[in-house]
Amino acid sequence: MSDDRRPRSAGMIQPRVSAQPRPLMEDLARPGAFRAKVLSLFPDSFPGPLATGLTGKAMKDRLWHLDRIDIRRFANDKHRTVDDTPAGGGAGMVLRPDVLGKALDFCARDSVRDRLRWPVVYLSPRGRPLTQKRVEEIAAGDGITLLCGRYEGIDERVLEARNVEEISIGDYVLTGGELAAMVLLDAVIRLRPGVLGNAESTVEESFSRGLIEHPQYTRPAEWEGRTVPEVLLSGHHARIAEWRLSQAKALTRERRPDLWAAYEAGKAPEQSDAQTIVEKDEH
Repeated sequence: MSDDRRPRSAGMIQPRVSAQPRPLMEDLARPGAFRAKVLSLFPDSFPGPLATGLTGKAMKDRLWHLDRIDIRRFANDKHRTVDDTPAGGGAGMVLRPDVLGKALDFCARDSVRDRLRWPVVYLSPRGRPLTQKRVEEIAAGDGITLLCGRYEGIDERVLEARNVEEISIGDYVLTGGELAAMVLLDAVIRLRPGVLGNAESTVEESFSRGLIEHPQYTRPAEWEGRTVPEVLLSGHHARIAEWRLSQAKALTRERRPDLWAAYEAGKAPEQSDAQTIVEKDEH
């Protein structure tokens, strides 16, 4: 009788190695929680400041969760190459469509296919400006996939083939999309149910009515010779509301003539291109 000293499983399930990477925090999902998937060459940048304050508390309370996905894991070679030189020449490098295509397909496996409920966004200075209206639309959905670019950008073909929405947080250039993704997520998560202690605090915020916000004051009533406007101490709610609206109009007229022109014309704040994205995806 041979002495077989090999370890036995004793009926236990043997671990299996998967060729596909799994999203982080996959087991922390819960029904109704907002899910954010971030594709980045530097996934350790996240959650960063999103782990602090109200967004951090909401994450601990499982009101939302974050999947950090390393783009390099979808590279085709042992060197994990994700970029190549620009076609036609030029400086810098461009992220490859075959790598990003696989990464986006991986994210789509357990995402909602309705782009109104789960947009796929590339943070880009050439994208449509991020507006409060678009933030509200995203916050009303189930989740979002964010693609953080680097270098000179990404191959145009992957944007077309995967119907990716491009969003800009301002007319300036960053070294990568990670910070822009954090800005967008912060704006979205704070609007999710249960994140803010007082949901009414969003009603009179900047851009909520097409105007920027009125000035804010608190105690003490006098500081360095400057006093809180008397109307705010009157307790007369109608007069306070009227004062705040007049101040919001004055500030918008002075600082954001573009918003003021739209407000006077009776137009809503800049609309998103979400419906166009969905219609393209359905054809």
